[in-house]
Amino acid sequence: MSAKKKKLKKVSEEKYIAESKDLYEWIYCLLVALILCVLLFVFCVRTIDVSGTSMYPTLNNSDKMLVSGLFYKPKVGDIVVFKKDEYDPNKALVKRVIAVEGQEINMDFENGIVYIDGVAIAEDYINELTHNKLDFIGPKTVPEGCVFVMGDNRNMSIDSRKKEIGMLDTRLILGKAYYVIYPLSEIRSIG
Repeated sequence: MSAKKKKLKKVSEEKYIAESKDLYEWIYCLLVALILCVLLFVFCVRTIDVSGTSMYPTLNNSDKMLVSGLFYKPKVGDIVVFKKDEYDPNKALVKRVIAVEGQEINMDFENGIVYIDGVAIAEDYINELTHNKLDFIGPKTVPEGCVFVMGDNRNMSIDSRKKEIGMLDTRLILGKAYYVIYPLSEIRSIG
């Protein structure tokens, strides 16, 4: 074999090795990115679909949200996702926190007003005033470790006014909704 052919063969082998290393590095990077995404969505953030109109006008049916429960402590006004087996063990519910532990909640259903600790709250996010009583008899004080939740579409929402939901144990909260991510035309921060 001539020196020229040996040199071409050596260059060809080096090129093959370099291309193999590049391919290996790309595959490695993609696998690391995939593993990080899986870990992120398993332990930090999850996507939840809105099912129904109980949170209208804030959320629409079929909106997809990013939800995180990492280091989360419920606050009044937060939109939370939870599961309540007594209502439906296969369904995650989305509602707004209206009162937290120690606060007293009462409602004037005739005038549609919600009171926290005796003060009417401003609710510019609701679809209509609260006239649907469901099972609520107040005033009630929210027990320790619980929150009182309601949908923004008050008269079409099953929430803490219903005995199957009632005062919601905070351990049942999967997390707070932070963003609507779908449909793409509706991407926005919430809460």
